[in-house]
Amino acid sequence: MHLSRRTFLQSCGAVGAAAFLGAAETQGVSADCRKFHLSISPDALDADPQLLELVRHAGVSDVWVTGFMYGHWYYPLAKSRQWRERIERMGMGAHLINVPLGHPGDSLGAMSGSVPLTPPKHWRPGVRPDGTTYAGTSLHSPATEENCAALRAIAADGVKRVFVDDDFRLARGPGVIGGCFCSEHKSELLRHAGYGESQWQELLGAVAHREFSAVLRNWVEFTCDELTACFRAQQKAAPSVQLGNMIMYLGAEKAGIRLDDYRDVPFRVGELMFDDKSFGDVKGKTNELFSSLFHRRYARPELAYSETTAFPANRLSAQSMAAKLAVSTISDVRNTMFMSGVTAFPRTHWEVLGPAMKRHAGIHRRVAGHRLQGPLKHFWGQASRYVSDDNPYSLFLAMGIPFEVTSEPAADGWTFLADSDARFVGKSPGTRFVARPVAGLPTGMRAVKESLPELFALKREIVPELADVPYIEGENPVVLAWYPSARAALVWNLAEKPIALTLRIGDARRGVSVSALDLALVELG
Repeated sequence: MHLSRRTFLQSCGAVGAAAFLGAAETQGVSADCRKFHLSISPDALDADPQLLELVRHAGVSDVWVTGFMYGHWYYPLAKSRQWRERIERMGMGAHLINVPLGHPGDSLGAMSGSVPLTPPKHWRPGVRPDGTTYAGTSLHSPATEENCAALRAIAADGVKRVFVDDDFRLARGPGVIGGCFCSEHKSELLRHAGYGESQWQELLGAVAHREFSAVLRNWVEFTCDELTACFRAQQKAAPSVQLGNMIMYLGAEKAGIRLDDYRDVPFRVGELMFDDKSFGDVKGKTNELFSSLFHRRYARPELAYSETTAFPANRLSAQSMAAKLAVSTISDVRNTMFMSGVTAFPRTHWEVLGPAMKRHAGIHRRVAGHRLQGPLKHFWGQASRYVSDDNPYSLFLAMGIPFEVTSEPAADGWTFLADSDARFVGKSPGTRFVARPVAGLPTGMRAVKESLPELFALKREIVPELADVPYIEGENPVVLAWYPSARAALVWNLAEKPIALTLRIGDARRGVSVSALDLALVELG
């Protein structure tokens, strides 16, 4: 996109609500495209019955109440119905969240400590590659059958929308190559693939060393088939219910989640930084954004939900939670889902969140439906999806240079690769590959440490090539998201202090001031 210096300088600045609305209508996007949801348990509502009025006033449109949890009706349907009816009388939507398989550990943060943390004893545990067992995120009969029965009961109770929580996966956590390595699943894989004992031993070695081999790919697809079949069985059991899937941080095939299978259902994009310590790191923020951008390759914006989570409930400050809204605004995730296990985060958070929600909704209307573009390429390939440790090369997002998301290596620009992709991506189609300096990098691939000093040195090499592309001058950790078709850009300040920046395009410069952790809209004419 070419902009003259005069046009650029005249057009930068704030715009009014009419301009926001006009842009949204031009793109076929509703004026209220950004919506805000709250996930909460009946326990938390019992403890604070006035909370619903507080969140409604802040701008929450839908409330999701805890439903069936890995074999337990800890909150009976009759109990959740009482709260759902009250929520609906207040003018908000009322829905349920099921936790189908469980979790290896306490991911709930229960107020009372009485919520069961494992499935019932007649559910079989999962088996790790070393033969040890764990409870949660494994799939044996009768888990599918009991989840289907629960959904039939939920549908009969009049519920129309249900999410399965991100414990609906077959890996114990991010970066784990999942699947249950029990004798039953072993026999099924060997029969299905025509393998023998030697291939099983090869598989165990490939899992241990994260080898992107044919036998490992077969195992991962076998695991995905199992989880997808479970999801589709639940859909079939309750066809009147719109069933959505909450995807874990960088959730993909290695966790049994074949993302292509969930393109047409509500899809929560995975994030991970749930407390101030993890979110306070710059790479923590860029990891959040990286995961959201990756999942948006598969999720339609109107069906996409954030994972704006605090866990434990009081460990993510209101300021950090408000800052996380920028992830959804930049990646055009239309639904924010506030979560905190089964305990509500402090009600004082809403004093900060309410104004932040309204502000982000206004900014979001301006860029909704427009595509990110830039010379830096965000790529998370098949090797990362199947065998990586889920540590993306994400810090390039803080260079202050625009970026775009690619599903395949691009033909131009600079593509930043995580370690697994760097080893297996193959020949460049024209883009300049950048990777961490690790063993086994192909000849010709640029090795750059994932650190801000190293990346800012690279930035100094890149900016002379950015003739008609905006960028932020200097060496401050900021995200610059550019939407050429909207003639707008978003600047996200990743520092915990206000900052004055200079946005440059060609020989034109524009001053931009951004509050701590805040997001600023810049009009480009």
